[in-house]
Amino acid sequence: MQLKKIGDQSAVKKSVLGLNRRHFIKGAGMTAGGISAASIFSGLAIGKVKAEETAVDISAPKTVKRTICSHCSHGCGVYAEVQQGVWTKQEPAFDHPFNAGGHCAKGAALRDHGSGDKRVKYPMKLVAGKWQRMSWDEALNDIGDKMLKVREEQGPDGIMWIGSAKFSNEQAYFYRKLASLWGTNNTDHSARICHSTTVAGVANTWGYGAMTNSFNDMHNAKSVLFIGSNPAEAHPVGMQHILIGKERGSKLIVFDPRYTRTAAHAHIFGQMRPGTDIAVIWGLLWHIFENGWEDKEYIKQRVYAMDQVMEVVKQYTPEEVEKISGIDKETMYKAAHTLAHNKPGMVCWAMGGTQHTVGNGNTRAYCILELALGNIGQPGGGANIFRGHDNVQGATDMGCLSNTLPAYYGLSEGAWKHWSGVWGVDLDWIKGRFDQTKYGQGYPMNTTGIPCSRWPDAVLEEPAKLSQKGNVRGVLYWGQSVNTITRGEHTKKALDALDFMVIVDPHPSSTSILGDRKDGIYLLPAATQFETYGSVTASNRSIQWREKVIEPLFESKPDHTIMYLLAKKLGIGEQLTKHIQVNGEEPLVEDITREINKGCWTIGYTGSSPERLKKHQKNWHTFNFDTLKAEGGPIDGDYYGLPWPCWGTPEMNHPGTPILYNTSIPVSEGGLCFRARFGIEHEGTNLLAEGSYPKGSDIQDGYPEFSAAMLQQLGWWDDLTVKEKTAAENKNWKTDLSGGIQRVAIKHGCAPFGNAKARCNVWTFPDHIPIHREPLYTVRRDLLPKYETHDDFEYIFRLPTLYKSIQQQDHSAEFPLIITSFRLVEYEGGGEETRSISWLAELQQEMFVEVNPADCNDYGVQHDDMVWLESPEGNKIQAKVMSTPRIVRGVIGIPYHFAGHYEGKDITDRYPEGTKPYVSGGAADQLWTYGYDPVTNIQETKVSICKMTKVTA
Repeated sequence: MQLKKIGDQSAVKKSVLGLNRRHFIKGAGMTAGGISAASIFSGLAIGKVKAEETAVDISAPKTVKRTICSHCSHGCGVYAEVQQGVWTKQEPAFDHPFNAGGHCAKGAALRDHGSGDKRVKYPMKLVAGKWQRMSWDEALNDIGDKMLKVREEQGPDGIMWIGSAKFSNEQAYFYRKLASLWGTNNTDHSARICHSTTVAGVANTWGYGAMTNSFNDMHNAKSVLFIGSNPAEAHPVGMQHILIGKERGSKLIVFDPRYTRTAAHAHIFGQMRPGTDIAVIWGLLWHIFENGWEDKEYIKQRVYAMDQVMEVVKQYTPEEVEKISGIDKETMYKAAHTLAHNKPGMVCWAMGGTQHTVGNGNTRAYCILELALGNIGQPGGGANIFRGHDNVQGATDMGCLSNTLPAYYGLSEGAWKHWSGVWGVDLDWIKGRFDQTKYGQGYPMNTTGIPCSRWPDAVLEEPAKLSQKGNVRGVLYWGQSVNTITRGEHTKKALDALDFMVIVDPHPSSTSILGDRKDGIYLLPAATQFETYGSVTASNRSIQWREKVIEPLFESKPDHTIMYLLAKKLGIGEQLTKHIQVNGEEPLVEDITREINKGCWTIGYTGSSPERLKKHQKNWHTFNFDTLKAEGGPIDGDYYGLPWPCWGTPEMNHPGTPILYNTSIPVSEGGLCFRARFGIEHEGTNLLAEGSYPKGSDIQDGYPEFSAAMLQQLGWWDDLTVKEKTAAENKNWKTDLSGGIQRVAIKHGCAPFGNAKARCNVWTFPDHIPIHREPLYTVRRDLLPKYETHDDFEYIFRLPTLYKSIQQQDHSAEFPLIITSFRLVEYEGGGEETRSISWLAELQQEMFVEVNPADCNDYGVQHDDMVWLESPEGNKIQAKVMSTPRIVRGVIGIPYHFAGHYEGKDITDRYPEGTKPYVSGGAADQLWTYGYDPVTNIQETKVSICKMTKVTA
């Protein structure tokens, strides 16, 4: 592709840095291949919050702050040097236990993100097509009045609260609490569209829906299967851990529609058709079961319904799997043999596995493979789930979702009772905030709200078809972007139909420009995570504390401050901060953390007090790079970041749980069994573990979750203090705010959540055992009806959701190409932040499509040609052809970080002055067709069909 010199453009020359990328590379000790061993403390000063450069005295006193990269969830440590209030230098933390001095391109550009001049600088609203500046008071009064008007006319569910994986834990928790006090479950964040099927599938298999091991533990793996995951580009520093494992003998297997940079490191590569993950995994298990390679004793002791899986797997013969997926039987046998004979082994996935109409089945299949091989709960084994944004794990844990309160308590009466007690707010008062009418799915307070993947449907659908009172009329888009939502034309119509829309973000995002509306849009400047402080949770469940690097630039405010000011306007500020000190207009972050500690017993955020987290932050150098365990020093024996569950109160000093479900060490030292989450029997069959238990357990068999009654039955009740007895009466391990039940259970070597078998049969899901189902839009009509999709559903997340009625329409002749999407190493998420950084923008300047050379010849296009890509639903984008054999014939692939063009037209002139990103293009997700997982409503953005035609003058 032809590269433009972004650094030479006049717009860039006026930037704060005043440097192009090549100047920076020369001055910062960087090479074309990445950061050199030399320090990147280059002596360059970044100006502060003004259009013109601000001079900084380089001899001024320096303060070094410890922060965490705000891009992927690997959680890399960064040293930020500040002089005279300006962030002047940055260094990857060489003593950090995750990155050990490593950085990717995005991480190396953090200063420009933290001090970028393309940010929203003050509150604005769109009036007659022009952006007008406002004061904060004017903006919040305006917005609050509109929200209260909708509430009065239609009720609280008329507002959609879309949150962010960019929130800190404290901000995500605060946001969910705010929406709850407003009286709605219509609140969600980007985990819905990236890993909600992981959370649902994994949690419903063995108890918790999170990464079981860590990137560092990949050093110990003997084999690793990557499916729907490309860490070489999506998690580049994480890839370093994978390569350490490879150097130590680990065998790498990659199944992917594209020959990725990760695949280039693989011992075995299988090029699969998008959307065939279950068939591929069952194909592996066919060989494993056929040859007796499964871990029979492990299955007997710790797994329920593997026999039912065996019956299903019999149908997925090598010939059938090749017919479905395209992977030949020799490759499948070799991969299965490698996994079975190189244990412990890991399976790793990301959004390539989750974003499907069978996403929950995909994630469960990956888990079942690991259970069959006995890899879960083993150092060097596990399910390593690579998450995308820096706090997508933590924001999910904090319940910034439409289907649960914080810590996955759900939405039942008991869950609301627990959290109202934590908040110190009367439960009946909270009930009165909700719509009291019963709809198709039930009462709004106790039923899942609208997911962020479907909010356009909640705006445009016939009101009678919704399980709530009328349509959504106002949307708060808080730290998320509309270019990650599918069905572009439909989304655009919804934006234009809203009464109003509020965008709270450091950047205006494409949400501000997609619609044709001329008014009713508000922009509020949020501070970046470098202008505030608090905790974030990495992919491996470690919780890390960030220091504030600089004060908020321009007129921006931290997210939790904006939430509090809005709550005051809405009349619920007092309830929001009842136990939280407010300094001026900013709630104290540490008090929010302590409230999280007070309530999140289910996943063990209770032991990770701000004091303990800060102590970990100050002692990065004491943690072992392989085990993440502190060796000596002030926190000797802790695991870095107190990976949850960190049981009990902070005073219990639990070290955190580095590997979930590891029975070889005591619970008090980070060991665990599988959670007893699904009862004690199913259809007359025992669900509790048999002869398997954590080391040192007084109960040497399976047992249910702990409660006050169970302690009394066991004769352990008197192990509680008098105060604990009072608090624990009629409570269980999840609702006892004293922590006494957890303390006593662990004292006796037991897991508070019980000791059960993992289950392969999830009888509450549409497919009890996962089976292959063709995508809604498929060119493989020969595989129907044998592998057809679900029947349509009347309600999923308050909305009708279609399946078979779409799949029955045959579009394959006109739209013959399968399409998938992927990430780039240079950009992150929707790309608004990273495409606004000049030296990242230079690396990838245009939206493109990967096309196999044979398809180029068949469709009459050549490398660098511009083409139209059009879906059966009429959505279309333009992209530049990259002719490459890395993608298989009949499949094309596009990156999803672009925005700013709509149906080939550049609409970036709609951005407020000075905020237009350096790079723009067609948004991949706006091309995607209808399709949602029936359990989570995640959108299907990894497989659909399209046609490709050359753009003519």
